[in-house]
Amino acid sequence: MKSDAKSTIETGRAILGIEFGSTRIKAVLIDQENKPIAQGSHEWENQLDGGLWTYSIEAIWYGLQDCYADLRANVRKQYDTEIETLAAIGISAMMHGYMAFNEKEDILVPFRTWRNTNTAKAAAELSELFVYNIPLRWSISHLYQAILDNEEHVKDIKYITTLAGYIHWQITGEKVLGIGDASGMLPIDPATKDYSAEMVKKFDGLVAPKGYGWELSDILPKVLLAGENAGFLTLGGAHKLDVSGHLKSGIPVCPPEGDAGTGMVATNAVKQRTGNISAGTSSFSMIVLEKDLSKPYEIIDMVTTPDGSLVAMVHCNNCTSDLNAWIGLFKEYQELLGVPVDMNEVYGKLYNNALKGDADCGGLLAYNYISGEPITGLAEGRPLFVRSATDKFTLANFIRAHLHASVGVLKIGNDILFQEEKVKVDRITGHGGLFKTKGVGQRILAAAINSPISVMETAGEGGAWGIALLGSYLVNNEKQQSLADFLDEAVFAGYAGIEVSPTEEDVAGFNAYIKNYKAGLGIEEAAVRYKK
Repeated sequence: MKSDAKSTIETGRAILGIEFGSTRIKAVLIDQENKPIAQGSHEWENQLDGGLWTYSIEAIWYGLQDCYADLRANVRKQYDTEIETLAAIGISAMMHGYMAFNEKEDILVPFRTWRNTNTAKAAAELSELFVYNIPLRWSISHLYQAILDNEEHVKDIKYITTLAGYIHWQITGEKVLGIGDASGMLPIDPATKDYSAEMVKKFDGLVAPKGYGWELSDILPKVLLAGENAGFLTLGGAHKLDVSGHLKSGIPVCPPEGDAGTGMVATNAVKQRTGNISAGTSSFSMIVLEKDLSKPYEIIDMVTTPDGSLVAMVHCNNCTSDLNAWIGLFKEYQELLGVPVDMNEVYGKLYNNALKGDADCGGLLAYNYISGEPITGLAEGRPLFVRSATDKFTLANFIRAHLHASVGVLKIGNDILFQEEKVKVDRITGHGGLFKTKGVGQRILAAAINSPISVMETAGEGGAWGIALLGSYLVNNEKQQSLADFLDEAVFAGYAGIEVSPTEEDVAGFNAYIKNYKAGLGIEEAAVRYKK
């Protein structure tokens, strides 16, 4: 196998995917069978600059170059060879946010990431204007907020894009964006597979009195579908990526995508009536729809798959962080006893024991709000555990209550899709840290949304693998298949993962828990008010 991988690299048939996550930049090299053969990474953190979350341009390029250098080192160590050329490259990054450039291609204000919540006024006004839910983190919200705030730079804008779009532009010269990432800038019209012409017109009318020298369509990236030509690595782009000078130019680069799109690809969830749920530090569900929802919902974002199908997204700010903190206490206790600590064993024992608890957690309640949670209307969070004297306070119920809390808000959003909108789903795939302990998080989530949940071993490869697969779709799709068929046949070959179905008892228990959870939200609100 090693000789095959070495030959793949030396003959330029490997494909590179790079994804910029919130805390890590990851590179994955795959072979012609779409299997990972090498990887590299770079740890980084956002900074608070002038009250706004950002990553500096210097940090972006240093991170990319260090990540690629780590990949090169991994290739040299495993295969004793060098990357000279590749079959394709794909760039992905966290969606949304705001990067604005002038005519000289200088960035006008520091990159504003999806984490910033200073856009509430803009998002509310645009949602009303468009009759469409426009989240705070979308690029159009950031642009309009800058206009509302009379920011000096707006008049000089020549181009706005996302982080993935920026990197792609700089290494190819092409001002383009994959449709999934573009759907987090401005709503997409599913009929035209382009920005909504009606909304573009409404926005231009709204800001016309300002007299800017641009219209919205002038400054947005061109929208591309998965598999479409998005340009080639330039000589300058090759040097920006590989400072050692080994990498050659002329490599095809697929349309840049957001992390939501690459997550769908990595879990084989781009076909209509499929979905995926990511559960880690934060959580979100992506359900690929057969048709549009009957009306806009403030807590449901509408985005698209990388090939343009509508997706209903429920995004929750909190998931496993508070649960992990409690597990950390048990680690400390074990250390006090002088018992060697294996965190996999600690998680495994506590999680599996939780399944022996009552299906409704014995009345115990947990709120995992490290930060605010828009779906339940809280601008700030206070992690909270609540019980009455008559509740069944056992270790199993305690951990189970926190497991339920980790997906409780996700359930509230998805109940709208499945109960009110009657959305039909054939398969939902889970991925992320919640599912590391085999079968437990899967069973809890299946109960929460009353649907079978599959987990794939490959889902752990993440978005860098997902964008590499989109690179493979660009250059290896000889049969001219749809993206969904390509993934089914060339990547997953019929493997749908290990599925867990909900039991009636678990579903009834979770429903009882969430009824108490909603009734107790006033306790969380009081904690925010009084615990500063």
